[in-house]
Amino acid sequence: MVFTHDTEGALQSAVELVNSGEPPVTIATVADLEAFFVKHVYTGRRDGTQAELSEVLALRPRLRELLTADRDPAARLVNEMLSAAGAVPQLVRHPPVDWHIHAVPDDAPFATRILVETAMAMIDVIRDDELSRLAVCADSDCEGLVLDLSRNRSRRYCSSTCSNRNAQAAHRARRAHDSKA
Repeated sequence: MVFTHDTEGALQSAVELVNSGEPPVTIATVADLEAFFVKHVYTGRRDGTQAELSEVLALRPRLRELLTADRDPAARLVNEMLSAAGAVPQLVRHPPVDWHIHAVPDDAPFATRILVETAMAMIDVIRDDELSRLAVCADSDCEGLVLDLSRNRSRRYCSSTCSNRNAQAAHRARRAHDSKA
């Protein structure tokens, strides 16, 4: 594990949320948002409304900016986000997760909790100078984000779709080159 459990979870959910706006769009309905909530083991308030969906989807550009920023601008963004949310970090424990940090109350809007949890996770990334673990997909036709939590820092693509597409293109290029030789 590169970071603590809650840091990795917040980064994974933020990257998934940002990438959900890339084709194929994966969060477009209230039901999609509910599945995202459950998958990433969020707790607390969940309104299940179109307004909540709109608020959460509106986070994508801000999260993209944060997750792709250089170290000093990322620190500034984290501080702005935490200050605007009135974040007060506290240790909490609730099944199935042991002690971890929440910085806003459970009744805060879901979009606020996502933003603050991502900002809190980025504190660890910035302090450890590990921003290289976040990148834009190496597929030239994709703008998805990549979170590389591998030991050897080898992840280059946001999904198996992009990875497979590039592997197939490389294979076709080698075959074309070999047939001309």
